[in-house]
Amino acid sequence: MTCTDPVVLNDWYPIENEFAVNESPLPLRLLGTDLLATRDTVRTADGRDLPVRHKYGFLWTSLGTPAGEIFDIAESLESDRRYVACGWITLQASAPRLVENFLDMAHFPFVHADILGTEAHAEVARYESEIRAEVDEVWATNCRFFQPQVTAGTAGALADITYRVPSPFLVMLYRVPPQAPSRLDVIALFITPIEPDLCRAQPVEWLVDAGSSDAQLLDFEQTIFLQDRVIVENQRPRLLDLNPKRERPTYADNSSTTYRRWLKQKGLTYGVINS
Repeated sequence: MTCTDPVVLNDWYPIENEFAVNESPLPLRLLGTDLLATRDTVRTADGRDLPVRHKYGFLWTSLGTPAGEIFDIAESLESDRRYVACGWITLQASAPRLVENFLDMAHFPFVHADILGTEAHAEVARYESEIRAEVDEVWATNCRFFQPQVTAGTAGALADITYRVPSPFLVMLYRVPPQAPSRLDVIALFITPIEPDLCRAQPVEWLVDAGSSDAQLLDFEQTIFLQDRVIVENQRPRLLDLNPKRERPTYADNSSTTYRRWLKQKGLTYGVINS
């Protein structure tokens, strides 16, 4: 289905890792539109040239006219960090469903048992979430949750987490790493919406971790994401319902409620039920 939602069309999307594109056109699909991409050009099947950006190790484009540039992740510029791009996974779900799942701490003890949570520590403590109008982003702060493995190879601890949604179909978190309590690890989930109920996504990390091997870091994140895939693909409806009267959220759903309200305020229609 071709997208007609201006909110979605006028945004930036990571469509491929930079190392995967070269001078030979690579077929891709974004928002129901077939694309051909090389390292420096992206065009639609009917020959329309699209804007191109290179950022965070990815090729980005937009089907519309973005009002600004791609959001910044300051930590990505720090040379001592471990950069881990974890690989694409295709999911039979809408992009907003995937964002909401990323924001949800309540599922940690049950979906990621003995990794990100345990049933003995299942309660989600109260935290704050808000729409930051000055940057047009959703943030959730003062999130704390006991995690048996905060990162690959570490013992259990109370994790301090901040969530950020810099654009409707992209989401990330900042987490205090056990090895460097004065700094923040960064984990982003880059999502490419293919159709309203189909997307592909890739976790991307900038970590303060000198002890873990690349294989350990990759295996840790891929294990978590594949566990999430089962849950997200079984959610119904596949589109995210923005009508607050059809569900009963609890305080644990604070960030999800704020995210849905933000999408509703924008008038977004792609990948959601907005009626």
